[in-house]
Amino acid sequence: MKEPRILLIYTGGTIGMVKDYDSGALKAFNFDKLLTNIPELEQLDCTIDSISFEKPIDSSNMNTNHWVSIASIVEDHYQSHDGFVVLHGSDTMSYSAAALSYLLEYLEKPVIFTGSQLPIGDLRTDAKENLITSIQIAALQEKGKAVVQEVGLYFEYKLYRGNRTTKINAEHFEAFASLNYPPLIESGVHLKVYHEYLMRKKGVKKLHVHKNLDNNVAILKLFPGFNENILHSVVETPNLKALVLETYGAGNAPTEEWLIDGLRKALKKGLYIVNVTQCSGGSVIMGQYETSSQLEALQIINGKDITTEAAITKLMYLLGNKISRKTFKTIFETPLRGEMQ
Repeated sequence: MKEPRILLIYTGGTIGMVKDYDSGALKAFNFDKLLTNIPELEQLDCTIDSISFEKPIDSSNMNTNHWVSIASIVEDHYQSHDGFVVLHGSDTMSYSAAALSYLLEYLEKPVIFTGSQLPIGDLRTDAKENLITSIQIAALQEKGKAVVQEVGLYFEYKLYRGNRTTKINAEHFEAFASLNYPPLIESGVHLKVYHEYLMRKKGVKKLHVHKNLDNNVAILKLFPGFNENILHSVVETPNLKALVLETYGAGNAPTEEWLIDGLRKALKKGLYIVNVTQCSGGSVIMGQYETSSQLEALQIINGKDITTEAAITKLMYLLGNKISRKTFKTIFETPLRGEMQ
């Protein structure tokens, strides 16, 4: 059997930086000299190619156009490569991983996002382990087929489903968590693959890459003291089409009449509203308490156990695909890429 061919896609971020020890400044890594800087890669049973954004960006500058660019790179190299590793800044990695999971429909090859908290040339860097293991996971095959056939996010010894992750720490190496779905693979002395949690492609349809995203969306987080003026300023935003409403606990919100009336008017104007818990883990269960029964009566979309990152990108994806108003709620509440239960 031929060696798997893996494509590294560098978008920017700390993992692609090295320190100039003369000046102390960080500079972009030259991926043409990858093996020179990380000779351990020669021990992997795969061929590694690399491609970089023409102008690598800090992930804080990531936007919908960049997501389409990453998806297009995967599309252009899908026949020539067996797996993909996307090197990305950690700040918005969960958003990007979620977005790519929607854009890459009928995926049957791994697309693994990874990054690092310290530059690749730093003495205590986490970049080498994250990069090496991500490539190893992307190259995993059984009976000629990829073990991972979805968009994943690898960080600090664990591979998670990409659209299930949230960044939880800005300083620790364990920067990400997936509180509502278990890890797909854990890295120790050996790679432990949890096959029961992996997505498997069903049917024979070929990869379909979506390239339309509509970013006329917003996130509104409730808090004690949240008032009517704030609600109106958000729901009356020109061209706003969809809103992620981050509620308390299991989907609860104040029962004040102005809030319910404001949401009702917004819904009548055609705004899609998704109820997502602002807790890192757990699920929206509308109707469990009186404080969510009114939201349920309004027919607000139930975000269930979806993350905010996966919810906002799912709205962009569904709006971009011009899903009909009649079916929008049903489709959102249906798992499309394993992003919710």
